[in-house]
Parts: sequence; structure tokens; C-alpha cells
Amino acid sequence: MNRAAPYLGPMVSTTGYRDLIEEAGDMARFTGRFFREVLRPRYEWEELLRQAFINGYRSLPLVAVTAFIMGLVLTVQSRPTLERFGAESMLPAMVAISVVREIGPVITALICAGKIGSSMGAELGSMKVTEQIDAMEVSGTNPFKYLVVTRVVSTTLMVPVLVVLADAIAIWASYIGVNFKDTVSWPLFHQQVFDSLIFSDLLPAFFKSFFFGFAIGIVGCYKGFHTERGTEGVGRASHSAVVVASLMIFMLDLVAVQITDILGLN
Repeated sequence: MNRAAPYLGPMVSTTGYRDLIEEAGDMARFTGRFFREVLRPRYEWEELLRQAFINGYRSLPLVAVTAFIMGLVLTVQSRPTLERFGAESMLPAMVAISVVREIGPVITALICAGKIGSSMGAELGSMKVTEQIDAMEVSGTNPFKYLVVTRVVSTTLMVPVLVVLADAIAIWASYIGVNFKDTVSWPLFHQQVFDSLIFSDLLPAFFKSFFFGFAIGIVGCYKGFHTERGTEGVGRASHSAVVVASLMIFMLDLVAVQITDILGLN
């Protein structure tokens, strides 16, 4: 006689929610420890500069190529729609506002989440499973201060710099795209771009990029620091760091848009 398989739906669902809540709590404690450690001496300035070089300078080529393609494609794809309404002259302003306010910060942060977040998760995960972090604790070094604080601070500072550079490259690519069919001088294009931008376009986008960088760093370090199950766990930590960091970027962007709307900065 065949027995019916037990129904495990609610139990599995409950277990998944509990694991999610527990991980959120662990990440909150991890973030709290970061804020405690970042204010305490001794400060690892040399390691901080090294991480800033790795996370900033070495990420610039990928960010630059992405920003160039983004500005060029946005310009070429937007032109036919504006031509229907006889508003081709609005193309530089439209691209500039779109890139500076939303597309530039979000796309740059997602690129950094994929490159920097996965790298942090894999690097710290490998150190965790090979017991290098435990060896640092035994030798009297604070691994959290040396490994986590320096990486999170570097991403928090470098992502806004990359966003500004990406915005500039995307606008320059837009100038090239405009000249595919028209002949527009750079001074005229430059004037149209900056006449359309106001202070409230620049400030919210710049400030939210700090939070994007912090989210990328804290998620990547958390996933790497809590890696388990050997080399398989390293791959899982790297993948999970990218997914969670990307999700947090979208959530932070949603919150930032709501705050700027409430403050009347839109």
C-alpha cells in the first residue's frame, strides 16, 4: 500500500523565512561591529590605500567602457522618439538628466557589485576556509579591522568617484552619438547639458552613491567572513554577495527616490 508523501510546504516556507530573518540579524550585527571598529585606533592606512587602488583604479576600465556604451546607446535610441515630436534639441538635456540622476549611479553600482562584491566574497571566503583569518587572530592581529573595515571604507569612498567619472564619460559618449547625424560643437553641447542640470539633480545622486558603495562592501565582506563548507562555500559566497548587493542597491535607490520626492528635490 502506497503512503502519501507528507506535505512539507508550510514547514519549508517557515524555515526559509526564519533563515532569512536570522541572516538579516547577523548582517545587522556585522554592520554594527563595523561602526565600532572603524572609530577605534589603530588605523590601517596602508591597507586602506591598497584596497582603494584595487576597488577604484582597477575597476575604472570596466566602468568606463560600460558608461561609454550606456551614453551612446541612450542617445541613439532616444533620438527617433524625440524626432517624432520635433524635440531633437532636447536630446543633450534628456541624456544628461537621465544619466546623472539615475542611470549613472545605479549602473555603476551594479558593475561594482559584480566585480568588487564577488571579489571580496571569494577572497575572504578563501581566507576563511583555509583558516588564514583564524591565524591572524592567533598572531594578535585584528582580522576584522584589517580585512573588513579597510574594504568597506574603500568601497564607500571609491564608488562615488567612479560614479562621477562614469557620468562624465557617458555624457561625452552622448556628444559622439549626437554627432552621428548632426554636427554639434562641444561648447554648444556642453552648454545645453549644464543648463539643464540643477543642484538638486547632482546632490541626491552623489550622496546615494556612498550608500551604494557601503552596501557593496558590507555585503561582500559579510558573505566572505561567514563562508562555510570549503571551496563550495567560497563559490556560493561570491555568487550570493553579488545577488544580495545588487538587491540592496535597488532597495536603497527606491528609498532615496522617495526621500528626494518628499523633500521636493525631484
